Amino acid sequence: MAVLPVLETPRLILRSFVPEDAAAVTELAADRRIADTTLNIPHPYDLRMAEEWIGTHAQRLANGEQAAFAVTLKSNLALIGAVSLGIERRFRRANLGYWIGVPWWHQGYATEAARVVVDFGFAECRLHRVHAVHLPRNPASGRVLQKIGMQQEGVQREHTCKNDVYEDLVLYGVLQRQWQTDKDYS
Repeated sequence: MAVLPVLETPRLILRSFVPEDAAAVTELAADRRIADTTLNIPHPYDLRMAEEWIGTHAQRLANGEQAAFAVTLKSNLALIGAVSLGIERRFRRANLGYWIGVPWWHQGYATEAARVVVDFGFAECRLHRVHAVHLPRNPASGRVLQKIGMQQEGVQREHTCKNDVYEDLVLYGVLQRQWQTDKDYS
């Protein structure tokens, strides 16, 4: 997979990030609430960080390690977040990660974007399993995972350290055969 396809949903277009997205990523990711609810976004977050992050995408895609999508509104093409698959080819599995800018929280965009990217992972990347984690203090993220058909598999106690505090992670997963069955009967 050398080129990331464009994915569409009723309200969204998911596409590759381009260098020109760095300012919008910075504006959204610099909000402390985004950093607080994600594992890999630091606070403060600046333009250089966004540029470097976007700069890693092409090589990671070429290596089959990651598919990172810019989440944009179909109505005006505004960038509102990101969704990605961190791919482990050896095991045909991927970690789903996502964030949506605060102005677009609680409108179903994360669910819509995550669902189409998991579809992509199973159909195009030929994955066997997709998993994701969320912080227990971010139950909205857990609801996204439940809505897209993932099952809670457990809690990893004090598995991560965020701002010098050890925190649990709630683990969700879905297998390709389960995803296909759920899609066939939905």
